[in-house]
Amino acid sequence: MYANAHCRATRHYNSLVEQFALDFQAAPQRRIFSVAELNASIRAILDAQFRDIWVAGEISGLKTAASGHMYFSLKERDAQVRCVAFRSAHRYWKFKPQDGLAVLARGRIDVFEARGEYQLLVEALEPQGIGALQLAFQQLKEKLAAEGLFAAARKRPLPRFPRRIGIVTSPRGAAIADMIQVLSRRFPGLHIRLFPALVQGEGSVEEVTRGIEYFGRGGWADVVIVGRGGGSLEDLWTFNEEAVARAIAECGVPVISAVGHETDVTIADFVADLRAPTPSAAAEMVTPARREVEERIEAAQAKIAQSSRYRLALLERQLRQQGIERAADALRRRVGRAMQRVDDREYRMRDRARTLLDARERSRRGLELRLRRFDMRPRLAADRRRLEAAHAEMAQSLRLALARRRSEFEQLGAKLGQLSPLRILERGYAIVSNAAGILKDTEAAPPGSRIHVRLAQGELDAEVERK
Repeated sequence: MYANAHCRATRHYNSLVEQFALDFQAAPQRRIFSVAELNASIRAILDAQFRDIWVAGEISGLKTAASGHMYFSLKERDAQVRCVAFRSAHRYWKFKPQDGLAVLARGRIDVFEARGEYQLLVEALEPQGIGALQLAFQQLKEKLAAEGLFAAARKRPLPRFPRRIGIVTSPRGAAIADMIQVLSRRFPGLHIRLFPALVQGEGSVEEVTRGIEYFGRGGWADVVIVGRGGGSLEDLWTFNEEAVARAIAECGVPVISAVGHETDVTIADFVADLRAPTPSAAAEMVTPARREVEERIEAAQAKIAQSSRYRLALLERQLRQQGIERAADALRRRVGRAMQRVDDREYRMRDRARTLLDARERSRRGLELRLRRFDMRPRLAADRRRLEAAHAEMAQSLRLALARRRSEFEQLGAKLGQLSPLRILERGYAIVSNAAGILKDTEAAPPGSRIHVRLAQGELDAEVERK
């Protein structure tokens, strides 16, 4: 389909060139376009030639606007095209697009005149398989899972009341501001130390890894938070690198992964001891609210006081009922002894029944063994195997005899063909005969006699004119 559209575009371009040459000869004066006119003309040409095309590529930078429209790019190694899918189009799609997914997009080319950019208006989208980034994500995930880095057994619990919290993130992002605000609100007085690091782009993997190793070796932090705000798959790729995953796994203190939004999933989330949906949620999960702790302490104090009062009242009641308890103890001992005798008789009955059942089982096995000795099925099976073997041997012998007879017949046929006089006729000779038989000299065929000539192909009747 794309090839047909390309051919139509080429023919249209050639016609425009010819028309331009004619116009140039007829009217040499130049035509000046305004920017809007130029964009409108280009839009008309592209709309006419690329109305229904399919484009293959990998989704990148997917964004959904408040209007419901989706904006993304289809990328290859050295090229990309901007795409837009209106809400009325993608609301009927059977799957949700995401970054890194290789797809086939169907639509038409349009020009966004406000910026002078052409874009693909996507009407239908079909998954073509996973893209390169998604494939790398899946391969690394399977590799680390096979090594046991995701196992629940190696996950460490967070300290209940951490005093020192280490954070590895960008000092200029919104994530660090949100975490500091939440921590200060929930438990004032905590010690927080930031290791500034790039969270995307060149050098980000090394800086994030150094930050995790810094807190893991130093022994200062009780817990470490590694995170950043949301972004595309490419923006979050630092936390899908093997070096970052192994640094989290080897860290000496528990690590919380707080990367992106709740729907974003990275390799760091699987390796970390705890995954937080957002950086703010990580700050809430790492420490309880101070007021909640105080309320639990007050509730515990009240519960201890109530338990103490209840225990004193119970001891007082036991002291008053001590005489009744002695009689109850004697009765319980008599009942216990009677129940013990019942249990002893029950055990004896079970042993007796088990002995009888074992004897019956041994008798049944003996009868079964005797019955197997007179079973004709093994003998019939052995006879059937011998019969099948003899039948197969006989069939093989017949096939070999027939093959020898066929070979001898073919050899005799070849010899007969070589000795046949007809082979001589094929070289241009003929057999001449008359009523008396085959002619061997001219005396047997005087002039005026009738002769018969046999050729390699066909026969002739002739009359001798002279000799």
